[in-house]
Amino acid sequence: PLSFCPRSATPSQKYVTRSSRGEVVASFGSVQGPSWSGQGGRGCTPKRFGSPEENLTKSYKFMFQKALDVREVLSWRIEELGDALKSHHHLDDFASVSLPAQEPVTVLGQIGCDSNGKLNAKSAVLEGDREHSSGGQIPLDLSELPEYSLFPGQIVALEGTNSTGKRMVVTKLYEV
Repeated sequence: PLSFCPRSATPSQKYVTRSSRGEVVASFGSVQGPSWSGQGGRGCTPKRFGSPEENLTKSYKFMFQKALDVREVLSWRIEELGDALKSHHHLDDFASVSLPAQEPVTVLGQIGCDSNGKLNAKSAVLEGDREHSSGGQIPLDLSELPEYSLFPGQIVALEGTNSTGKRMVVTKLYEV
């Protein structure tokens, strides 16, 4: 730790060779003014159309998204997939992941990991949807499931009990 210097650190090979580097949302600045080509019309000069506020005159950031916008899209996607799960599996309304329940309830959310390591049966958590669970998280006990395959970010509906409000014992997994 004493010999570590942030200026000499090189990025990992995985980081350098990644293929999903981000989505270009908008870019401006490579062209220096409007271009014009044509025949005749000497004495004509092109003018920018619209108010000065709408015309870009200097470079601005690109590949830039606000975290709130990204979160809004993800929340919308969870709701959309939740409706698909509900209609496909004929499920009743979803419950909150945060509320204790002695009887089996069905909850909707996104699979996550409670650590920086790989997802396994001990580290799986469910981040509930905003509509029913206000984004609350709960650790999952997957020991009652005969077989399952999960990955971080997966949208699922789970059936199980949450007797203490601290850990959900999953008995059934509904996937899209």
